[in-house]
Amino acid sequence: MSNEYGSDYITIVDEDGTEFELEVLTTIEYNGSEYLAVTLAGLDEDQDAQVDLLKSVDEDGESILCAIEDEAEYEAVYSLMMDTLYEEEEE
Repeated sequence: MSNEYGSDYITIVDEDGTEFELEVLTTIEYNGSEYLAVTLAGLDEDQDAQVDLLKSVDEDGESILCAIEDEAEYEAVYSLMMDTLYEEEEE
């Protein structure tokens, strides 16, 4: 995902109906799936931003975001994501 034109934002709704606006930092493809690095949008400068990795899954023809349950999958995606982010910083 290119940030050439600014950051991308998405709104998600949890199972309780609470809406969250997330800033998508980057996306990658791994083993045929798409993964997103996201953080809560609109945080103040004094608030610590937490980056979460989410997997995009197709459910009934609609893309949903879910947590990565498998630890090995999470670590592989995390490592690839960090490599990609550092490559982008060097350019």
